[in-house]
Amino acid sequence: MTIGFAGRRQRGLLILLGPALLIYAIFAIGPFLDVIRLSFMHWDGLSPHARPAGLDNYRAILARDPVFWTAFSNSLIWTALSVAIPPLIGFALALALDQRLPGRGLLRALFYMPVIIAPIAVATIWRWMYDPFFGIVNATLTDLHLSGLIQDWLGNRRVALYAVFVAYVWQTVGFSMVLFLAGLQNVSPTLLEAARLDGARRAQSLRYVILPTLRPTITIVVVLSLINSFRTFDIIYGMTHGGPVQSTQVLALWAFWQSMQLHDFGTGSAIAVVLLLLTALVVIPYLRWTRRAEERWS
Repeated sequence: MTIGFAGRRQRGLLILLGPALLIYAIFAIGPFLDVIRLSFMHWDGLSPHARPAGLDNYRAILARDPVFWTAFSNSLIWTALSVAIPPLIGFALALALDQRLPGRGLLRALFYMPVIIAPIAVATIWRWMYDPFFGIVNATLTDLHLSGLIQDWLGNRRVALYAVFVAYVWQTVGFSMVLFLAGLQNVSPTLLEAARLDGARRAQSLRYVILPTLRPTITIVVVLSLINSFRTFDIIYGMTHGGPVQSTQVLALWAFWQSMQLHDFGTGSAIAVVLLLLTALVVIPYLRWTRRAEERWS
């Protein structure tokens, strides 16, 4: 009877999950497999049939496409900055807004608000702010008597990528803050009080009580930051279109450009597959390392 009940329960769960699994297979797994297939084909998006290409698309991007390596390098820089800066700022904000402050609910909402703004709208706002003649950034520098720092922020190839990244930080830091605020709710007040009675300073309580409790949250924040950084596209497209001189080009944007602008879906799909592999090579080892670290700590 137990086996029969378990079988009926599994069939019931399968029936309930069936529609969601079907939708996921159609709209996620299907396109994913199609991109892999297209990476081995020549197709302009208009012809009725795609031609087999073998590994030609991969050879083209790895050996004959200088923009690919620029985009690859920029993606690595963007990812390194994305994993370090927004989570650190979000963590600092979470620690501050976890205290009993007047109006902390309003402050939390204000810091989170950029997250819900469409990235293309964020790009428009910051493109105006960076305008070399009428933008608020250069106007502020002028008011602070720092005219020597004034420049065309999105037109200078040496600083354009980092200027766009500042806009990205402004939009995403609230997301990390909310995750860390949720994690801080799991920190035991009893442990904090015990640490205080034992003479621990705030830095010691942070290191030995708060951070160990936040390990799962830190893992989630880092993984999401990695994934989001690799697939960053819209804010860069809206601010610079990958320019000037490809200085802000990243893999996700270059895959889109090859497919939608140059009508080379095979090459664009190959770049997307490389991006997927790069993401997996970074995320999977990190997850395995954190799991082993948690086993040692436990």
